Amino acid sequence: MAHAELAIEQTLLKEIGRTERNRRQIRGWLAVVLFALFALVLVGGATRLTESGLSITEWKPIHGVIPPLSAEEWEEEFRLYQRIPQYEQLNKGMTVEEFKTIFWWEWAHRLLARSIGVIFALPLFFFWVTRRIERRLRLPLLGILALGGFQGFIGWWMVSSGLAERTEVSQYRLATHLVIACLIFAACMWIYRGLCPHSDDAAPTKRSQAVAGIVAAMSLFQIYLGALVAGLDAGLSYNTWPLMDGALVPGGLFIQQPAWINLFENPKTVQYVHRLGAYLLFALALWHMITSLRAAPETTHARRSLVLFGLVTVQAAIGITTLLLQVPIGWGVLHQAGALVVLGFAIAHWRGFVGEYPRSTAIEVRG
Repeated sequence: MAHAELAIEQTLLKEIGRTERNRRQIRGWLAVVLFALFALVLVGGATRLTESGLSITEWKPIHGVIPPLSAEEWEEEFRLYQRIPQYEQLNKGMTVEEFKTIFWWEWAHRLLARSIGVIFALPLFFFWVTRRIERRLRLPLLGILALGGFQGFIGWWMVSSGLAERTEVSQYRLATHLVIACLIFAACMWIYRGLCPHSDDAAPTKRSQAVAGIVAAMSLFQIYLGALVAGLDAGLSYNTWPLMDGALVPGGLFIQQPAWINLFENPKTVQYVHRLGAYLLFALALWHMITSLRAAPETTHARRSLVLFGLVTVQAAIGITTLLLQVPIGWGVLHQAGALVVLGFAIAHWRGFVGEYPRSTAIEVRG
């Protein structure tokens, strides 16, 4: 009997050790994916700020990996660009050398997007066939892969909106493209955090987990509002703070008809709503921190709420500076980076209340 119990105990210890090794490997993989997604969003932001997104006018998922390699190929790529309204109305007279600058931004963005597909899909396949992925994670990871493939289509759908009648992409499609990228980032962060060790600290209050979820959702919504601001170039005007156009509540917010369209197509209204969203997010993070520290200051949840509020505060300062400086490229990219850092930490903080994924048995892992 003792020998049987010892054998069972040894088997369980081996299984626990195997699960831990598998989780470390998957965490390492997801960390690389998260870093690549972070870089992709930043390059995408720079592509938008340099108005480079329409420089490649065709969607070639496979052949497009190879850039022009000769003078003739560069001339052909440039001729394609000369056919669209952006060149005719904004960049007429541009030289091939000037065109190369905007081309390389868009090419780098597309290449990085393709690379992430490989970085995600190949390890996923390896972990799957070697039975290192726990059953509960299989569908979520496949869902992320499918969403990534759909994101490629959304990217071209966005670009195509600026090839015929407009000189830039639709702000609606730009916002959709960015939000999907952030959803992929958030989903990877959620799974990554769930595979990490968690503390046993109880939530500071009954509402702590719900408020953390609201802060995470509000962080994503702020990114959506920021995408509308970017799509309309709304940050290039009304570059004062805390007043906007000389008032706390500026006039002319609902001059377009129907009134709701101002929320999406009036640059003044879009920027003002983005400011209000920032104030609300700041207030929520502050309230969450204060209530957590008052109720249970020694818990990891309370300490994370403090870090989260600090990140939101820094991001607000970056946003104000970016606005006052009239959105220079460096500050614009930094502001987008800050938004992603806030979102990622907010997701991780929220996930911390749920707890680590339960350990799977050998049958569950391999079944």
